[in-house]
Amino acid sequence: MQSAAAHRTITREIYATSDPPPLPTELQVEVTGACNLACRMCLVRYRPKLGKRSGAMCFHTFRSLVDALPQLEKLTLQGLGEPLLAPDLLAMVEYATARGIRVGFNTNGTLLTPPASERLVRAGLDWLHVSLDGATPATYEGIRDGGDFALVSEHVCALVETMRRLEADLPFVMLVFVAMRRNLHELPAVVRLASEWGVGHLWVQNLSHSFSDTDPAGSYRAIREFAEAEALWQEPAALGEATFARAREEAERLGVELRLPVLAEVAARPRPPGQPGCHWPFESAYVTHDAKVQPCCMVMGADRAVLGSIEDEDFASIWRGEPYERFRAGLVGDGLPPEVCAGCSLFRRVF
Repeated sequence: MQSAAAHRTITREIYATSDPPPLPTELQVEVTGACNLACRMCLVRYRPKLGKRSGAMCFHTFRSLVDALPQLEKLTLQGLGEPLLAPDLLAMVEYATARGIRVGFNTNGTLLTPPASERLVRAGLDWLHVSLDGATPATYEGIRDGGDFALVSEHVCALVETMRRLEADLPFVMLVFVAMRRNLHELPAVVRLASEWGVGHLWVQNLSHSFSDTDPAGSYRAIREFAEAEALWQEPAALGEATFARAREEAERLGVELRLPVLAEVAARPRPPGQPGCHWPFESAYVTHDAKVQPCCMVMGADRAVLGSIEDEDFASIWRGEPYERFRAGLVGDGLPPEVCAGCSLFRRVF
């Protein structure tokens, strides 16, 4: 296992050179663009629905991609869709874990039936994050349109019980709460739910993008307006901090590990020469279900920042190609970043 200090040294060397960085050891693959829900903060809600098979990456494409990157260490099998809808998901997990690759994904939990949980545990899944954006059915189902709060509760508890029965340490299970104005007040209760369900970790994040780089009247209008209305970075800090404080107290009392985001955008700090504003395009990549290569998962939209397609050329050629190099160059130095990065919560350090 590479130490953190060694990783930082290697990373500095990558950023300091004008040559393309080494092929990534981490990759995020959108195994499906289809979803059984229509969550209000997700682009899926605002786009035409995809079919279960037509919206999925086929196993052949997945295997070819993984085989082209023998140095892969970590693989995240998620994107805009619900991974458990992907017909070949289990085969993908088994293929990757057989290679010694750490594999995991985020799920809305509605399809995480006890048989599915057991198959994933036995396949060697390394981590599993379950979305839970409310502590009551009304709030949760108002955000996760088509969701079923009671069913998610049942499935998460069954997963925890399955792991106990199989004496399995993995997958590492975490609840993920997307914080918005409409659900922030329930965060302390979500901490309590995590404890009741036997999940010791809760990750709280902001909305992933403001879409401020898009045309206010264009195709991203609806989700842009939703972000403007719901993002906590628009909210007075005092309200958020008071709720965060109560959530911290509950987490400490119950022994739940709690990660909270920054509420207000942090002022830009001077970076060392050659240090980029974001690490993603230098160390990882995002591949959509239809084989498009993008710099990261935060782009939100298959028509934005497409750097190539693995149906047209191999991944290594895309990684070392001119579009990727131009995108990376925009992140180095003190100039303006690529337009799509301007509204990114990760780039702005409020994720």
